[in-house]
Amino acid sequence: MIGVELFKLFRRPRTWITAGLICALPLIVAIFVATTHLVPPPGQGSAFLSAVLQDGQLYPAAALALVLPVFLPVAVAIVAGDSIAGEATGGTLRYLLARPVGRTRLLVAKLIAVIAFVLFAIVAVTLTSYATGVLILGPSRAAAVGESPGSGISGSIAPGAGGAPTAGLSAGGAVTSLSGAPLTVLQLAERVIGTVAFITVSMLGVAAIALFLSTVTDSAIGAAMGALATLVGSEVLVTLNAAAVVQPYLPTRYWLAWIDFFRQPILWRDIDRGFGIQAVYVVVFLGAAWANFATKDITA
Repeated sequence: MIGVELFKLFRRPRTWITAGLICALPLIVAIFVATTHLVPPPGQGSAFLSAVLQDGQLYPAAALALVLPVFLPVAVAIVAGDSIAGEATGGTLRYLLARPVGRTRLLVAKLIAVIAFVLFAIVAVTLTSYATGVLILGPSRAAAVGESPGSGISGSIAPGAGGAPTAGLSAGGAVTSLSGAPLTVLQLAERVIGTVAFITVSMLGVAAIALFLSTVTDSAIGAAMGALATLVGSEVLVTLNAAAVVQPYLPTRYWLAWIDFFRQPILWRDIDRGFGIQAVYVVVFLGAAWANFATKDITA
């Protein structure tokens, strides 16, 4: 059953088109940046975007910051919302359950397919943006921007008025962390892997909400829109001072905590909280999806 769902997922042109569109945005941004050499001032705009002209190896972090707020959650919500509701709309859900396949097994297979899509999309963005950064924006140019190769003076880090941190380069050629200390290529790779893991778990929270709604309604669009409405409401409350009491429990509250992976040392407080709150949403909504689907009256 799991193999069948994975085959169906990657056989659909929609999967590849969606992943291609998500990867296209960082590519387009990189072309404009490389052509004009215009980037937001440090502390403004997308995280890390002001540093990519000096080191294209930072572009995966900038690309993930570009796709996370809107494009990636929309794609995940659509795929997860279609999991059960899409089968019901197409009239195949009853057929699937008529076979010797339990509802729990079917739900688990659908969940694994959604997880596979999340990983596929995030890894695709990471790999394509790394290639884009190195090929279009170029590798490290620390020697060109530092005072001298042997001076030992590091590039500056500024949180800026907008609150978005930026990274730079040390004169020795290493990427400079958000805290000012240099990061080796290995440390940068480890932090990118940590970022991928964090964003994956965050998107699983979105998937769990959409999957639950997919068991409630027979409309795949309705399930996806319901999940997106939840996220939009969360984003509104995150920016509302009057909602400070509930903000630590909102699903989008710690979505950008992965930026702390690029500090030296790593600041784990918000990262741990982000993992924790997403784990709660995943457990609660997957449990609700199973409870509802296990007792759902399948009439069509």
